[in-house]
Amino acid sequence: MTTAKTPGQGPLAGVRVVELAGIGPGPFAAMLLADLGADVVRVDRPGGPGLGIDPAYDITNRNKRSVVVDLKSPDGPARVLDLAARADVLIEGYRPGVAERLGVGPEDCHARNPALVYGRMTGWGQEGPLAHRAGHDIAYIALTGTLGMIGAPDGSPAVPANLVGDYAGGSLYLVVGVLAALHHARATGTGQVVDAAIVDGAAHLASMIHGMLAAGGWQDRRGANLLDGGCPYYGTYETADGRYMAVGALESRFYDEFLGLLGLPELAPAREDLTRWGELREAVAARFKSRTRDEWAAVFEGSDACVAPVLSLREAPHHPHLAARGTFTDHGGLTQPAPAPRFSATPTAVRGGPALPGADTADVARDWDVPRLTTDHSAPRNPR
Repeated sequence: MTTAKTPGQGPLAGVRVVELAGIGPGPFAAMLLADLGADVVRVDRPGGPGLGIDPAYDITNRNKRSVVVDLKSPDGPARVLDLAARADVLIEGYRPGVAERLGVGPEDCHARNPALVYGRMTGWGQEGPLAHRAGHDIAYIALTGTLGMIGAPDGSPAVPANLVGDYAGGSLYLVVGVLAALHHARATGTGQVVDAAIVDGAAHLASMIHGMLAAGGWQDRRGANLLDGGCPYYGTYETADGRYMAVGALESRFYDEFLGLLGLPELAPAREDLTRWGELREAVAARFKSRTRDEWAAVFEGSDACVAPVLSLREAPHHPHLAARGTFTDHGGLTQPAPAPRFSATPTAVRGGPALPGADTADVARDWDVPRLTTDHSAPRNPR
């Protein structure tokens, strides 16, 4: 496994980012910035973050470089402040107040670099009754109403891994905020703090649903709506081999093509008749159970019926469309999603494998002109 030795090309080439190591949404946000070409230096703590994964396989640390700094050592904060003084962006994911106690909070950093964009990634946000409480993705999306929307009406809410909270509601909103603040900083010379809370982002993701709810077009319960599996032509169906097909035939022309290829054209009128949705669902389910997933995939291939096979993580990279686009790539023997989105003038790439803790200290010390990184820091500092 190799590590990224130098920044690469991309629309953020030349942007310097300091990432104070954590887990979850912070590292993913920093990976996205690194994928876009930023020179991301991850400040790892001695002993690592305790993720339980071999660092060589932690894809969220690709395209970065790593140094190890003990923030509880006498000159640990000074090392980070030296980096912050030369950076455009700093990202941290501690609980509110922790960075301040460690001596690397916004005031300390802005004293050295007034133009710095200081990105803060938390679940609950920097203020509010729960701000200092522990939490994880599932709790954040639970309180925002997002988790309660997902799943069958007669079962428990379905857990969407940590994609909706940590990454969609957290990482992506942090990146949007950081890039907007960076634009402002470059125009004015003034940095600022970006407070990215997963509860805010996860709630914001449901903006359209809240509008539909207010208009009477969405019921506040699971499995009863157009886009939550309540609609028989927008959902998943089991096939003869225990696999699944996904159906999204919302528009009438797609719906007609779907029923035609399924062999149920006589049920076309049931689309607009909610009293027949149960009948429609049963008929569609019975048809899908008559063949295997791959047989149905062949039936719908090339059509506009908006039907697709539900693939596993290992199957997805081999789908012909994703393979043709290079949606997945291989680096150092590790198959992984390629950087996204794509740019016509400043293409991106996986330039290096996951940064191994401390592997790039000498290079970063030289490139960023931070000689203090390579001095001895073995003497402990009393924690604050």
